Amino acid sequence: MRRGWARFDAKHHGIAEFIMFFIVCNAVTVLQLVLMPVFKWLFGLTPLVATSFQVLPVGHNFDGSAYYVFDYAAGAIGTTDAAGIAGGGGLAYFLAVELTMAIAQVINFITQRKVTFKSTGSVWKAAAWYVLAYVIITIGAAALQGLYKAPLYGWCINVMGGGAGATAADLITMIINCTLSFWVFYPIMKLIFKQR
Repeated sequence: MRRGWARFDAKHHGIAEFIMFFIVCNAVTVLQLVLMPVFKWLFGLTPLVATSFQVLPVGHNFDGSAYYVFDYAAGAIGTTDAAGIAGGGGLAYFLAVELTMAIAQVINFITQRKVTFKSTGSVWKAAAWYVLAYVIITIGAAALQGLYKAPLYGWCINVMGGGAGATAADLITMIINCTLSFWVFYPIMKLIFKQR
């Protein structure tokens, strides 16, 4: 099998590279799907759920409320407060998301660099560009979440109930983020993972 893959790679290097990138990305996505509920549960045990994390306002929603790039209102997801404002998991949920993403991206960086692109260029230069791309992609994906997060969570929770609906919405959100990252990171990695 290894020899067959080596022959295929020699004949169709670009296709082989893309297939390997796809496999590694999907493995990292599975890792995220496992880690996210664990971190969400752990951080959910802390008072950080009651701490709102709403930063970078960039306009208004259709209902006139502020539109935040990172919008994690205080309160558990699937609950509402006395004023009828839905909980967004607060700082606990934000930290669970970002810790999951950070672990996944470190593993993705190392694996893509060594296995997919077989890079021999400067690891520090590549890491700096990768971190910059990660920050930009994270902010862009968070800004896009404002368009679909509330309707998605509302629908899933209404159809499946609080716990199962929130978990399903978490999974769908992670898959959307992973898909966005996949298509944005591939050309970036082609540029930053050089061979001497």
